[in-house]
Amino acid sequence: MGARGRHPPARGRGVTRGRGWGLLAPALLLLLVAFLVPVGMMVPMSFRPYVPLAGITRGFTAGHYVKLVTDLYYLEIIGRTLALGFTVTLLTLVIGYPVAFFLARSRSRWRSWLTILVVFPLLLNLVVRTFGWIALLAQNGLVNQALRALGLVDAPVKLLFNFAGLLIGMTHIFLPFMVLVLIGAIQNIPRDVEDAARVLGASWGATFVRVTLPLSAPGILSGSILVFVLAISALVTPRLLGGPTYRVMSTLIYDEFLQRLNWPAGSAQALLLTVMVLALILLSGILARRVGARV
Repeated sequence: MGARGRHPPARGRGVTRGRGWGLLAPALLLLLVAFLVPVGMMVPMSFRPYVPLAGITRGFTAGHYVKLVTDLYYLEIIGRTLALGFTVTLLTLVIGYPVAFFLARSRSRWRSWLTILVVFPLLLNLVVRTFGWIALLAQNGLVNQALRALGLVDAPVKLLFNFAGLLIGMTHIFLPFMVLVLIGAIQNIPRDVEDAARVLGASWGATFVRVTLPLSAPGILSGSILVFVLAISALVTPRLLGGPTYRVMSTLIYDEFLQRLNWPAGSAQALLLTVMVLALILLSGILARRVGARV
């Protein structure tokens, strides 16, 4: 077969690309409008002065941004948000990878039941799941009752309105996202590559570390990005499990807009969170290209 038979004509490829962009255009337009319009409104608002009791006034100030990077209160909240995002991502990866590997490779009759257990939480309302964790983690909840029954603690352990409660609840809530992404990545790994490694004398552990794990790196990266972005921008779960005093960036923004009515400060905080997310996506894209080139 000649070169013309092996490669489709350039004109055909161009038509295919054009149709692809045409199909994507409505969704892209909706996303651009839903993203750019609010951001375009928040940028000028973030530089407006705010006076208590008087509200938003005319003028220009960068004070809201200066506070975010100099005030220890805001720096603590930013650090807490990032720490929570990284820790939730790490825990979902550590817990989710073995589960995803089992679901992708096992032929056990328990595979279907485990798949249902992984997906089922996504079918429940987020508020319902969060209230379930409130009932479990309360001072007289099932977790504290079990700890005292086992003699591990003498007094109830505080598991609500702190970092531990947020970490437990958000890890459970975002674990299915990590597992589902990893399943696809592991299923796409060519089994003949692993078989070749074993034929050459590599043990199962060596094959996993040197072949399977590196080839699943794109899925690990994609799942980590997804979970991290969802974790640092989540509102409902931090609001309910963290209470009104243990704040992260999302709950701080919520309070500024809807309780204090300080829209300029809330806009500055929302833009900072947006920049953090976009910077992470940009860096992850660069890292993904490097990982893909090595793999």
